[in-house]
This record gives sequence, C-alpha cells and structure tokens, in this order.
Amino acid sequence: MSSLNKAQFEAVNALDGPVMILAGAGTGKTRTVTCRIAHLIDQGCDPSGVLAVTFTNKAAAEMKERIGDMISQKAAKEMMVCTFHSLCVRILRQNIEELGYKKNFSIIMGGDQTGLIKQLIVRKGGSKEKIMPGEVLSKISSAKNAGIAMEDIEDSLISAIGVAYRDEIRAQNAVDFDDLLLLGEKLLTNFSHVRRQWQERFSHITVDEFQDTNALQMRLIQRLVDEKRNICVVGDDDQSIYGWRGAEVANILEFERFFSNPRIIRLEENYRSSEAILHTANSLIKHNIGRREKALIPTKAGGEPVKLISMPGDEEEAQFIAQEMKAIHDRGGKKWEDFAILFRTNGQSRKLEEAMRELKIPYRMVGAQSFYDRREVRDVLAYIELLANQEADVPLLRILNSPPRGIGQSTIVQAVDHSREMQQSVWESLNDEGFRSQLGARPRNAIIAFNHQLQGYIDRIQTGSENAGHVVKEFISEIDYVDFIHRGCKTPDEAEKRSEGIHDVIAQLAKASDKGKTLRVFLDESSLASDRDDDDIEKKQGATLITMHASKGLEFPNVYIVGLEQGILPHSRSVEEGTVDEERRLLYVGVTRAQITLTLSYCSIRTKWGDKVSCTPSQFLQEFDVTFIDETSYEDIMGTEISDEEAADFFSSMRAMLLEDSDS
Repeated sequence: MSSLNKAQFEAVNALDGPVMILAGAGTGKTRTVTCRIAHLIDQGCDPSGVLAVTFTNKAAAEMKERIGDMISQKAAKEMMVCTFHSLCVRILRQNIEELGYKKNFSIIMGGDQTGLIKQLIVRKGGSKEKIMPGEVLSKISSAKNAGIAMEDIEDSLISAIGVAYRDEIRAQNAVDFDDLLLLGEKLLTNFSHVRRQWQERFSHITVDEFQDTNALQMRLIQRLVDEKRNICVVGDDDQSIYGWRGAEVANILEFERFFSNPRIIRLEENYRSSEAILHTANSLIKHNIGRREKALIPTKAGGEPVKLISMPGDEEEAQFIAQEMKAIHDRGGKKWEDFAILFRTNGQSRKLEEAMRELKIPYRMVGAQSFYDRREVRDVLAYIELLANQEADVPLLRILNSPPRGIGQSTIVQAVDHSREMQQSVWESLNDEGFRSQLGARPRNAIIAFNHQLQGYIDRIQTGSENAGHVVKEFISEIDYVDFIHRGCKTPDEAEKRSEGIHDVIAQLAKASDKGKTLRVFLDESSLASDRDDDDIEKKQGATLITMHASKGLEFPNVYIVGLEQGILPHSRSVEEGTVDEERRLLYVGVTRAQITLTLSYCSIRTKWGDKVSCTPSQFLQEFDVTFIDETSYEDIMGTEISDEEAADFFSSMRAMLLEDSDS
C-alpha cells in the first residue's frame, strides 16, 4: 500500500458501491486492481464471493497469481478470476437445462465450426457464390452479438446458412463461443431464481479491460450485480480499439447510465514512457470528441525526440528500419527483444520480414495458428470428448473415419440421417441394430468393432481407477493414430510437430487427471484455452513484428510505427464508416507502447497487389504537437555525412556478415 501513488491508493480503498477506475496506458493498472482485490479480502470479504472478469485466460491467470502473492494461496483459490466465456460455462453447466439443453453439452469451435459451415454452404446452394466459411461465421457471430435472429440477417444466403447452423448444433446439444454468452445472459435474464443464485454467490465484482466489453457483456454484468451495486470496472476509453468486433466504447463513456453515481478515479501517472513520447500521445488523443478527460503525466522527464521520417517507398522503409536496428544492436546494450515494429494491417509485414531475413535479424511474428486449432489436437480432443459423452455428435463425426476404419462417407451420411429421423444421437444410431441391418457387411462389421473398442475404453474411464491420460494414450496407440497422421505429413519436421501436439494433449490430460479433474472439466478448460491469444511473445526470441491491435497491453524499449498514410491509418474503411476516432485511439495505443525511443514513418509510394501506388501522409500527423518531434526524410538521412564511429560500426557489421556468410 505504501508504494502506491495517491490515485492508486484511492482506488485500492474504494471497496463498495459502483467504482470506475480510468487507467491510462502505463499507469500501473494491473498492480492497482490486484492490490484492491487483495485489500478487499484483507478487510474481511469472503474470497469465494469475489469475481474478477477479464478477456484472456493469460490475463486471468496472471491476476490470480499476483493476488495470491499478496494473500493466502487458499483464499486466492476460492476466488473466481476468469474470462467472460469461462464464467458463462460455469453458469451453463449448472443451469442450462432450464433452456432445454442437457448439462453435458459440447462446445464447438475452430475447425469443427468451419467444417460444418462448409457443408452448409454446399447444402444451401452457395458453392457457386465463392463465399468463405470464415466470412459466414463472422457475420453469424456479429448477428448473435447484436441480438439479431438468424432469420433476420439481410443476406438471404447467410441467413439460411445461419438458421441451419443454429439448428444443427442445437440438435447436437452443442453451443459455440457466442452461445456461451448469449445463453448465459438469457438464463440470468429469464430465470429469476438462477439470477438470484449467482447474485448471492458474488458480493463484489471487478471487470478489467472494461472498454472492450460489448452490449451483451454489459447486460451480463448488470444481471450479476445485486442491489448493493458492488461493481468495479477498470479501463480506458482512449484504448478502446475493438469496435470492429463489437466492443462498445459507450459502456465506459456512459457508465453512469448503467450504475448511477459511481465513484470515478483517474490513474494518470505513467511509469512506462518518456515525457517526449507521452506529450506526443496526449497531443494526438485530445482530438477525439466526447472522451473522458485525462492526460498521461510522465514520471520520466525529457527523453529522446520522437523521430518522424518520410520514406520514398515501403521497401526503403523496411530496409532502413532493419539497418538501424542492426546498427543499434551491434553497438551493444540492446537485445533484439527490445525492438518492435508495429503496423496497421498484416499485409505490411512481408517487406519487413524480407528486410529482417536479409540482415539475419531474428524476429518473432505474432499471429501463428492456435495450438487448439491444429488437426491432430482437435482429433485427440474429439476422442477424449467421446469417452466423456458419447451423445456428442460433433466429435464423433470428426473422428469416425480418422484413422480410416472402413466407415465411409456414405455410411456416415446414412447414420446422420437416421439419427435425425429417430431423434437420437449418431452414437445411438451406430448401436441401433435396425440401422446396422441396412448396411453392407464391411461397414456393419467396422461399426460393431469400433463401438466395441470405444465402449471398452469408456468402461475403463468410468471406473476411475486409472489415470485418464494413460487410458487415452493406450487408445491412441491401439488405433495407430500417430502413424495415420504421419502419413499425411510432407516433411519430418511436420511429423515431429504433430507428434508433439498429440503428446502435449495427452500429457495435459494426465496432469489434470492427477489433480482429480474429470474429463468434462478438462475439456471445458481446453475449449476455453483455445480462445486465448496463443501468441505469447515471451516464449519467443527476436525483434517483434506485430499488428497495432495485438500490441495492446505490451511495451517495448524501442518502437517503430510504419505506414502512417491516409487509407492505412486511418484505414480507408474507417473514413467511409465514420470510425476515425477509433483509428486515432489505435495510433495512441501504438505510441504508448514505446518506453525509450519512438520512430514514425510514412511512404510516398507503396506496393499494393504488385502495383506502385502513390500515398499521402496520414491526417493524424497534422494533429501531433511538434515540441518533441524531430521530422526528417530518408533522403536527408542517407545523404548526411556519417561520423567516424558510425563508419566503424558499419564496416564492423559488414565484416561480421561476410565472415558469417563464409562460415555457412
């Protein structure tokens, strides 16, 4: 408590009633929130009555760990610190039967969703429309979160697919990630006894990253808060950059409309960035109208000027940045991890990657495929799901012929049709002698063998006498799944990576089983884990190449922001849709990632779709106060006579590169 500043101390001690903590970038938000929750428990609040909600599993785990360092581990374990989706899974597991579902519902996601949508596109006659499954899922998701029924989606094809998708997963007793929130809110709204149950459970609720909440999440929060109104929200409207995926900045701007007479506390002292960087950031964001008034106050005076460089083209932009990074690194004192290049769109990364590779600069790209969406991982999880719940059609259909076991696609279609006709699960159809009698000898025998094999492992799991991970490992080995997945690999590296994926899932299950967790709990945790940002850059090495959206919450000593051109930032779409304010917030977020140095650049020419296109500087550049900005051009820098020290650095770097090339 003694190390907190005045505003942080006030926030930590504001324990009751509605509280809004406006936490600017780099102002010690996490420290303040965790300290406040620890203080709440220290003051006698029952830890089991404390709920803290945030947006990623990583953030939730870090928050719980930090609180656990301040209070007893026992008390920390009793608290519920989780994501919105995780909270809703808990609500639904207890109460979903009120909505006509069975408690053993499955959560459909990733590749399974995409596969189902592909089938429905064909079934609804959309194969000629060149419509992508991702686009359909995005529009279905947007409609759900906006409260629009599938029948009311304007595009008739997407509406038809949406209706079929909704009915299909409902028939399979499955839900998707959007349904978790929708059904959770529906339960709390329509069933007063369920609402009272959860309101009585939580005496104090904290919502982190409140500027990222959407209308549905806001309604969830309102239903969970009882008449004592012990709700604390923490966020910064200046960092609300996810409007494109439904976030409502109005939730933070109009908080008083939801919870009247809140106590509002502003955290403005910034411990991250230099005065030069913060002054530049403040001068930009003040152009947003209707924001909550605040300004970042530097605790580090002065600092290097912000560099603003005009570039002839994106190739020169990338090469210049790579060369400067290498020169600074080679002079010593800077790790590659100290550097980050931020860009507005993924397409900007290609030239930057080429420049990094050319100078042999190690780098880490944020945006790899999620571990939980890899084929082998989804397959093994599907087998585990079947051992827990044979009525789950989605996982059964996924693995019924993976590896091939003589059950062809036509047989699978017949089984699905029979299950619909008889209003039963596909598993029940496969065990239905009436259905099997319609099949030829080969598929019939294959189904009987598979059912017998699966039932044997189900029985072993249900006895509870063996570690579930060991049972699944034996199952996967018996069906030769690893050999099957290896046959589809193009390289030994790919085969090794897939083997590791299979091993990792089984190892995670074995560990969970050792802790006494059921298959159902393990599967729920795996489903929720897939919703996290798997791009944990702390596990990777090298300079960071990252989109501005993904950079939120991170910080780097030396930051480059590229492509400050009209049409890129602000994005052309934002100008058309009237969302330039959000683009300004996005640039503000980028600027406030920098701790020591910040370089901004824009190009006269940029390559788009193979053509050279003329560019104009971003309108935001005119909004910066120039007090701490050093404006120059690529031509001026390259034409400047270099010092003896710079020349020595250059020739030293060249010599090292030549020696490296000769060694290789």
